[in-house]
Amino acid sequence: MSTDDLAAQQPQLVDVVVIGAGQAGLSAAYYLRKFGIEPESGFVVLDHASGPGGAWQFRWPSLTLSTVNGVHDLPGMSFAETTGTDAEQVPASVAVPHYFELYEKQFELPVHRPVHTRVVCPREERLQIETDHGVFAARGLINATGTWERPFIPHYRGAESFRGRQLHTKDYRTAAEFEDKHVVVVGGGISAVQLLDEISRVTTTTWVTRREPEFRDEPFTPDIGRAAVAMVEDRVRRGLPPGSVVSVTGLPVTPAIRAARERGVMNRLPMFSEILPNGVKWSDSTVIDADVILWCTGFRSSLDHLAPLHLRGPGGGIQMTGRLATQVEVDPRVHLVGYGPSSSTIGANRAGQAAARELTSYLGIGE
Repeated sequence: MSTDDLAAQQPQLVDVVVIGAGQAGLSAAYYLRKFGIEPESGFVVLDHASGPGGAWQFRWPSLTLSTVNGVHDLPGMSFAETTGTDAEQVPASVAVPHYFELYEKQFELPVHRPVHTRVVCPREERLQIETDHGVFAARGLINATGTWERPFIPHYRGAESFRGRQLHTKDYRTAAEFEDKHVVVVGGGISAVQLLDEISRVTTTTWVTRREPEFRDEPFTPDIGRAAVAMVEDRVRRGLPPGSVVSVTGLPVTPAIRAARERGVMNRLPMFSEILPNGVKWSDSTVIDADVILWCTGFRSSLDHLAPLHLRGPGGGIQMTGRLATQVEVDPRVHLVGYGPSSSTIGANRAGQAAARELTSYLGIGE
C-alpha cells in the first residue's frame, strides 16, 4: 500500500491497539478482554509474523523444552497441559507456537496477521498506527514488540575485512554447519553459553566476553529474580536504557556446563580488539585464526516505529512510570510491555495485566 493510499484511507477507530502477539502482547490482550474491552471494536492485536508463537517460532531447532530458560504460563491456560508428558525433547519453536495458537483461539483474541506496523504518529487526540494492511486510530497503545527483530552486533575494527562467516544468535540453526571450522563465540549470556557448548561438540571453539562471566551454582531463587527485576526497573524509571539481567542473576551451572568445563570449553578470553581477514587479534598482538564469528551479543528493543512520538530522553532511554514501569512518562497513552523489567516471560504476564488495567483506567473505558 502506497503512502497516498494510506493518506486517503479512513482509519479504523478503536480504543486500544496492541502491537505484538508474543507473551506480553497476548497477556495484555487477555486482560483487556477481562476488563470488558470488546475485541475488534474496542481493541485489536497486530502481529507481523505469519503465525502464532512470537519470537519462539524462530528459535533454533536444538532449543528444546529441556534447555530453554523457562516458559511461563499465560494467564488462564497452563502451558504444561498443551505439551504432553514427553515434551522435554520437543523443540521450543514447535511447542510454544502451538500453545500460543490454542491460547488465541480459547480466548478469542483479535490477532491480525501478518501485519507490519510501519509507524505510530500523534494525530490530535488519537494515535495513528500505519501498517501495510491499513490504518488504525487508537486512544491508547500497548506496544509488545520485544527485541527479536533488532539483533545487536557491536562494531570492531576490521569487521568488514573478515573472509569467514559472521552471524548472530538469531541466525543460528544447527552446530553441524560449523563442523571442521574454528568458531569464535562472542558473548557472556545464557544463549552464548548454550551455543558454545553445542558447537564445541562438533568442532573447535574460542569463547570471548567483554566482562568476566559470573556463574551461579546455587538454584535460582525468588530473591535473585526480584533483585534482577528491581535493577532494570530502577534504570527505566530514571530514563536509562535497560541493563543486563545476567549481570545480577549470573549464569546457571547446568550439567551440560559442567561437562563443557571438563572438556576445557569454558576457558573464557577477554574481548579481542580487532578483526583480521582470517581471525581475531588482541591488543597484546595475540592472534587466533577463525572461520566463523558467532555474535551472541543480545538484542535491542524494537521501537523504531514509535520514533514520531519522541518518547526517548537525552540519554537514549525511555522514562517509565506506573505500577510495574510499563507506562511512558511523557505520553501516558502508551505502555511498553516486554520492555525493561517485563522482558522475562513471567514479567511479561504481570506487565500485561498492569498495562491493561492502567490504560483502561486512564482512558475511562471498560469495567
